[in-house]
Amino acid sequence: MKLVLVTAVEEYEKEVLEIFKKANIENFSSSDIDGYKNVPSVLMASNWFSAGKSGNESTMFFSFTNKEKIDGLFVLIEEFNNNLETNNPLKAIVVPIERYI
Repeated sequence: MKLVLVTAVEEYEKEVLEIFKKANIENFSSSDIDGYKNVPSVLMASNWFSAGKSGNESTMFFSFTNKEKIDGLFVLIEEFNNNLETNNPLKAIVVPIERYI
């Protein structure tokens, strides 16, 4: 059993749901989050709205599942990211679970 976490900008929520479905990960949860990037000060100075550091509306998906399903999920995420025309790739991590009830 492992914990997989996937983050995506809100715009890709439907695509992530489809990716989870294709990976046969049926049980998962999601949470709305704000994503932030540290922007170099030179770029911030040229931004009219530099005083307002608001985050990007994003979603975090997470599931406790087995390694085989996660391997398939990562293949699908890599395919998705390779075809992106924006600079907002899906991010994913896996955390081992030592104990659970």
